[in-house]
Amino acid sequence: MQTNEQLLLAIENYLAQTEFPAEPERLYAPIGYSLAGGGKRLRPMLLMLAHGIFTDRFQAALPAAAAVEVVRRGKPSVYAKWGPSVAILSGDAMMICAYRLLSEVPAELLPRILGTFNTMALEVCEGQQYDMDFESKRKVSVVEYMHMIELKTSVLLAGSITIGAMLGGASEEDCRKLRRFAIELGLAFQLQDDLLDSYGDDRLGKAIGGDILEGKQTYLMITAMSRADEATREALRTTRLDARLSDAEKIAAVKSIYDRLDVPRLTEQQISLRFERALSILDTLSADKARTQRIREYAESLIGRKN
Repeated sequence: MQTNEQLLLAIENYLAQTEFPAEPERLYAPIGYSLAGGGKRLRPMLLMLAHGIFTDRFQAALPAAAAVEVVRRGKPSVYAKWGPSVAILSGDAMMICAYRLLSEVPAELLPRILGTFNTMALEVCEGQQYDMDFESKRKVSVVEYMHMIELKTSVLLAGSITIGAMLGGASEEDCRKLRRFAIELGLAFQLQDDLLDSYGDDRLGKAIGGDILEGKQTYLMITAMSRADEATREALRTTRLDARLSDAEKIAAVKSIYDRLDVPRLTEQQISLRFERALSILDTLSADKARTQRIREYAESLIGRKN
């Protein structure tokens, strides 16, 4: 059985060997740029780990693992570096490349895997649209937000894991359970990202408080709005627009409201709820518990938990 480090190396090597034409350069260069740079390779790793629950023949899952990495949201700088027209066209080409990679899976599984892949890709688009719609919507409910992040974040994980399980020979019942595991894990992961944006530190690789300054509808903001009186809601809406305040002062003011309304604790509570649900689903799989240990440990590493 391969270690996680060996699986990640196998994914990196496979992606590095995936060749794209040299011309037209402005079509294919952004694809190579998007796939370079390593990182967690979260979706292909989850696909490979789900596959590994049911079989040790990890090489068979590499084309599909590459396919789900190709369709992930690319680096924002692709847009900045090449402009919107090139970004859109190269994105179309990336989707076609993903289908080409999927054509390498066993023929008998291809219809099911394509159906899962297509549903995943379309739902991600729906989630992204909801996220953009929320930017101009005055009131967003917690239910609406959770639905949006399920589409925007969780379904990518769910589709990846389901495809990996299918390729490994999992039963339909185990595939359904693993999809639910991934949905809950994705929700915990996104809620944690919301929390860390305001309460993390600069070691995370992005400025703290960015969501507050952008006026994003996050779980923290939506929860605060639902618990606040009207004067406090107005402060939450307008503080980031106050030209008299520095960015640091704006962030501190909003966080003080979050703290007063107990928002960090409520968010952590929701993260734990979703994460524990995800882990409990792993215990119901037909596979031996030893076969699920690695995906359990990987999930724990994503949420920063230990046994």
